[in-house]
Amino acid sequence: MSAHCCDHDSAPGAAEANSPRYRRVLWIALMVNFAMFGIEIAAGFRAGSVSLLADAIDFFGDAANYAVTLAVLSMGLIWRARAALLKAASMLAFGVVVLARAVWMAAQGGAPEPLTMGAIGLLALIANVGVAAMLYAYREGDANMRSVWLCSRNDAIGNLAVMLAALGVFGTGSAWPDLAVATVMAVLAVTGAYTVFKLARNELRGSRHP
Repeated sequence: MSAHCCDHDSAPGAAEANSPRYRRVLWIALMVNFAMFGIEIAAGFRAGSVSLLADAIDFFGDAANYAVTLAVLSMGLIWRARAALLKAASMLAFGVVVLARAVWMAAQGGAPEPLTMGAIGLLALIANVGVAAMLYAYREGDANMRSVWLCSRNDAIGNLAVMLAALGVFGTGSAWPDLAVATVMAVLAVTGAYTVFKLARNELRGSRHP
C-alpha cells in the first residue's frame, strides 16, 4: 500500500463509502430488509419451511449489518475493516444456525407448504434484486462495502433457490428440496464470511504497516 495509507480518508473507497448517495442506499436497504424479516419469519413458521426461516434470519442479519455499516461510514478504514470482521462473524453464525435447523427438521419429518414458499420467495426476490441493483456500483469497495454487496447478492441467489425448492416440494411432496436449499444458503453464508474476513484482515494489516 502507498505511503498515504495511514491517512484513512485517502483509503480506496473512503470517499464513496461516506457519500450521501451511498448512505441513502443503505437506509433503503435497511428498511427493506427489516420489513422482509417480519414477513418471512411469519410465513416460514406458517409454511413449515426451513429455507424461508433461513432467509428471514438472513434478512434480519442484513438489516443489522446495514445499521453497523451506517454507523462506521464516516470512520477510518481500520474501523470499517473491524465492522466487516463483525459482519463476517455474523454471516458465519447464520450458516451454522441454518445447518443445525436443517438437520433438526430432517429428523422431524413432514413437508412444508409450497404455495406460501413460492409466493414469499418471489416477493423476497423482488426486494433483494432492487437492493442489489442499488449496491452494484459499490461492489469493489473496501471490505465493509464488499460485505454489503455480498450479502445482497447472496440473498437474491437464495430467493431463487427458495422458489425452486417450492417447486420441488410441490412436485415431490417431500421436505428434501426445502432442506437442500437451506443447506446451500448456509454454505453461501460461510463462504461469503471467509471472503469478507480475508479482505478485512488484509486491510487491518495494511493499516498497521503504512
